[in-house]
Amino acid sequence: MALTKTIDIDGVQTKFRASAAVPRMYRIKFGRDIYKDLRQLEKAVGEGDEDASNLDMFSLEMFEDLAWVMAKHADPKGVPESPDEWLEQFNTFSIYQVLPELIDLWGLNVQTDVESKKNLAKLSGK
Repeated sequence: MALTKTIDIDGVQTKFRASAAVPRMYRIKFGRDIYKDLRQLEKAVGEGDEDASNLDMFSLEMFEDLAWVMAKHADPKGVPESPDEWLEQFNTFSIYQVLPELIDLWGLNVQTDVESKKNLAKLSGK
């Protein structure tokens, strides 16, 4: 089930979508693993403190690519065909404001509602 969230970026209401298709789209477009990149971004950003973060240029590029894929997934016809073109519509904005929102959206998407087998066995008496 896909989840959608609208985030204000530089005064522009921008729609993002998370679903099982996102890792595939990301891998096809950029040749990288979205899960590894998200872990690296989370480590680099840390607690969201700009002074304590370890963001490098590659991390910023990963963030921009991730944001573009999720925006393109939400609005395939309205979002330009490249991250560069998409970013042109914004002035500068803080990764520290947008990335936590995208990580939250992604986290909601990957949550599972399946009861663990261990708990299921307790309930069924097996």
